[in-house]
Amino acid sequence: QVQLVEPGGGLVQPGGSLRPSCAASGFTFSNAGMNWYGQAPAKERELVSVITTTGSTNYADSVKGRFTISRDNAMNTVTLQMNSLKLEDTAVYYCNAVTNWATVSRRRYYWGQGTQVTVSS
Repeated sequence: QVQLVEPGGGLVQPGGSLRPSCAASGFTFSNAGMNWYGQAPAKERELVSVITTTGSTNYADSVKGRFTISRDNAMNTVTLQMNSLKLEDTAVYYCNAVTNWATVSRRRYYWGQGTQVTVSS
């Protein structure tokens, strides 16, 4: 059974930092692409960051230079380091696993329950 557990959200002032993580189980983590999505109030869920099986990364323009995604294949975790947080970063952040990354036709998509990140003064 696939599980994605996301501790690490919280409340922070503008300019602060948070470091949500995602602990994965139930699949071969090293074969999965891992993503973070954010869903702000009354908005659609949007892709924030991607890390592939080879460690390549990509970011939404709004977070480039401020957020860093990383993965630890030994611990089956993916982490999103969020620095210089802005009011508009407030959202529920979801961990997303794309298993069987290398074979598009075999990919499966799984979601964590989400963690709330609130940036407020």
